[in-house]
Amino acid sequence: MKQTQPLISIVVPFYNEEDNVVKLHQQLANVLDSLSVEYELIFVDDGSTDQTLQKMLALKDPDSRVRIIKLWSNSGQTAGLAAGFDRCRGSIIISMDGDLQHDPSEIPEFLKWIDAGYDVVSGWRKYRVDPFISRKLPSQIANWIMARLSGLKIHDFGTTFKAYRSEIIHSVTLYGQYHRFIPVLVEGIKPRIKEIPIRSIPRGSGTSKYNIGRTFTVFFDLIRIHFLTKYLTRPLHVFGTFGVALGSSGFGIAVYLSALKFLKGMSIMEQRAPLFLLSILLMLVGTQFLTMGLLGEILVKMYHKLPNTRVYSVEAELTPGATYSKTKWILKSGKCVSDE
Repeated sequence: MKQTQPLISIVVPFYNEEDNVVKLHQQLANVLDSLSVEYELIFVDDGSTDQTLQKMLALKDPDSRVRIIKLWSNSGQTAGLAAGFDRCRGSIIISMDGDLQHDPSEIPEFLKWIDAGYDVVSGWRKYRVDPFISRKLPSQIANWIMARLSGLKIHDFGTTFKAYRSEIIHSVTLYGQYHRFIPVLVEGIKPRIKEIPIRSIPRGSGTSKYNIGRTFTVFFDLIRIHFLTKYLTRPLHVFGTFGVALGSSGFGIAVYLSALKFLKGMSIMEQRAPLFLLSILLMLVGTQFLTMGLLGEILVKMYHKLPNTRVYSVEAELTPGATYSKTKWILKSGKCVSDE
């Protein structure tokens, strides 16, 4: 039977959330059924080691709107979202966490603003219930920096709870931990963004995958995002500027020392040795920066000629009626097929 094209695609990555899968499905179904629209639920198992996948499989046949993607191993939230986004058929895509800290009853509010003409509707955990020192303070600092680097007036880049028009999602290549920065990474489109307050719900079961170490990676991501959004297509402007500045400084010092030697007969190595070594170092480092800039230009050219790549590896994609067996699915030409 031919499936109806869904209007809404809900993408949820799960990692060891066996106690939350069925509850979240029920909450989503209650809300979305009340809207009387066609939808699909794309649940991604990100290499869970508990009963998460089994709980998903139990949902698949009773509810034909559930599609399950199983990744070979734990690849991270960005990879899980990317796998789901690549398989969305809806014109509106909503991403959520699988830990029940996002309330499905707020989905109609997201849809209202999408219908009003916005391209991205982003959740804002205005009143967070997380610990202040380990979660809230680092998040506030990172969000403040990101808002100024990107020029986007968003208070909460970190939440996964967002709604997008499909054109936005399909214009972004996700890798690393870039799911936080999708509105910044959109290529060729200046999205219209609306931020709405959402509830911050304490985790009811399971364990958080967040640790203080991830705080530091966010700051590195901020630097990477700023470079990628401002200088990706012109790396020589960055490295070349540093290279010319350093090289020119070194060359200027060398000219000054040469004048002292030839005009005043000064012994450079005896009286100005540190300054002479500094001039050599600056010229060498400047040359290296220029070389890095040129290599960056070459890589950019190669990048624009590369075919699409993926940051995840799908073990199986299960639709209603399909069965999953660890030994009966093989990967051929990027597609998962049965070996029976």
